[in-house]
Amino acid sequence: MAELTNKGLQAAVARLEKKITRNADYIAADAKRIDEEARDTTRVAGQIAAKNVDSYTVAETHELAKITFGLSEGITAYASSGYDTAKSAKAAGDQARASHDGIQQAVDRSTVAGIHNVHADWFEQQ
Repeated sequence: MAELTNKGLQAAVARLEKKITRNADYIAADAKRIDEEARDTTRVAGQIAAKNVDSYTVAETHELAKITFGLSEGITAYASSGYDTAKSAKAAGDQARASHDGIQQAVDRSTVAGIHNVHADWFEQQ
């Protein structure tokens, strides 16, 4: 089993935050494209209605636009949840730094031989 360290934990949380944010950015961009498609579909419905295309086709085109708008809204909400998750990961990393960096700095500055092999219970806060 890999040894868990403060530095390793902070690095992993930072990587996770960046990955989640990047994925949320991709999802938000997809939602924007889908929203644009829904707007285009609405315009097409208006155009075909102006050309006296049968009312069923016009209605189906409007229904497609409505469904596509709904999809866009759902995907936007999903992206927003991704951003919230990234913020939570950042907060966890910030809390880990606030709680443990002092201990990490003390260990890093220590000139005592073997300090890195001290049992973890010794570092527990009382």
